[in-house]
Amino acid sequence: MLLLSSTLLLSACIEPPNLLDRVQNSGELKVLTRNSPGIYYEGPFGPTGFEYDLLKRFSDSLGVKLSITIEPNAKELLTKLLRRNAYMAAGKLTITPERQSQYLVSRAYHEVTPKLVYHSSTRRPKKLSDIEKLSIEISADDSLDADLQALKKQWPALQWQVNLEASPEDMLVMVNEKLIDFTIVNSDEIKLNRQFYPELRVAFDISKAKEIGWVFAQSADTSLYDAANQFLTNQIESGALDLLIAQHFGHIQTFDYVGTRVYQRHILSRLPAYQPWFEKAGKDNNIEWTLLASMAYQESHWNKEAKSPTGVRGLMMLTRSTAKYIGVNNRVEPHQSIFGGAYYFAKLLKRLPEKITARDRVFFALASYNLGYGHVRDAMKLTRKKGLDETKWVNLKQVLPLLRQKKWHEQTRYGYARGDEAVKYVENIRSYYDVLQWEVSRDWQENQAKKQPKALEISPSAL
Repeated sequence: MLLLSSTLLLSACIEPPNLLDRVQNSGELKVLTRNSPGIYYEGPFGPTGFEYDLLKRFSDSLGVKLSITIEPNAKELLTKLLRRNAYMAAGKLTITPERQSQYLVSRAYHEVTPKLVYHSSTRRPKKLSDIEKLSIEISADDSLDADLQALKKQWPALQWQVNLEASPEDMLVMVNEKLIDFTIVNSDEIKLNRQFYPELRVAFDISKAKEIGWVFAQSADTSLYDAANQFLTNQIESGALDLLIAQHFGHIQTFDYVGTRVYQRHILSRLPAYQPWFEKAGKDNNIEWTLLASMAYQESHWNKEAKSPTGVRGLMMLTRSTAKYIGVNNRVEPHQSIFGGAYYFAKLLKRLPEKITARDRVFFALASYNLGYGHVRDAMKLTRKKGLDETKWVNLKQVLPLLRQKKWHEQTRYGYARGDEAVKYVENIRSYYDVLQWEVSRDWQENQAKKQPKALEISPSAL
């Protein structure tokens, strides 16, 4: 009896594991978020997005796997969080007094500024009175309604509608297509999307910058919340967060429509150093070397030191994960980059369904190299749904941009993707290829006339 009493007393003194312990014991951090370019989406080589990368760092710091559940908007995120469907919510959630009163909100780790966006064909408004009697439509994903309610006190005629179905990016598409006059999105959204919708313009800021934080359900057990705050503090103080923000929201690279003269100069000044490797890699993988060279020019302008804001590097712009997958040890070493990129592209060509013919097959593989094979298959499925032949590039390039729109990417396996960027990528390479084929053919003909033929084979244009 004494032994039993002691055992019971001892067990009563042992505290049950706190939330942080339970997360670590389970090996999984469950997070609610949204599918959006600035938050989380499936990239060409796996999950990516600013929020995803930051959350992955946090889960890694806890020694657990990150488990993502997608919700359509901020309201659903917070509703599911209250139901304890996950441990936390992270989806560009602004810190407001209302949220702080209902939830545990982390320290701020980023900030955004709401901006009024309009189409270039519309006269630029300089202040709210210029649009006081015109309608604004906003997404429910942004916490802008309270801002507009406050502004309405000063501008009583101000009108707006909240679209419960559309994402902030959907709203930008609607402005770009002139379906609505104005919308309001945060600075990250317009920065990420402006290069794809060149007719969009920013009129002015609607309010001051807003802070962003992670959200947790109210509880006396703040162990996980405290760990998150400590993690964010470490990221901020170490400078790691600034680098992550710069990577995702710094200078957004856009395609430079390089003039023919500049491209021709690069053919003469930069290409000769790499041409033998392009030729050998092309021969080894049964790919036209001029196509590989055109891909490399699109990727890096034949600059072996090239590095994108997202960290891909080298002539063929290989990601770290892709380089590891294909056995490339040094991405900036031209020989490895060219042969690695050629090998990977050849694998994509072979992976595509046999029913896609040679000419279209090249375009599909190029889109896959840029966007990811899964997203291309998603677009093929949508093409088929629209009653079009999914094996034809002319049809696929009409559908790929739809992967940016929620109503379409929700029907797919891999979700959001920058499909319009892939279309531009393919079309740019086709242009580079045509010019390079012409230059090489002309050079070959001149050498033939001089009876000094080059040791290269010129095939008819495949594109």
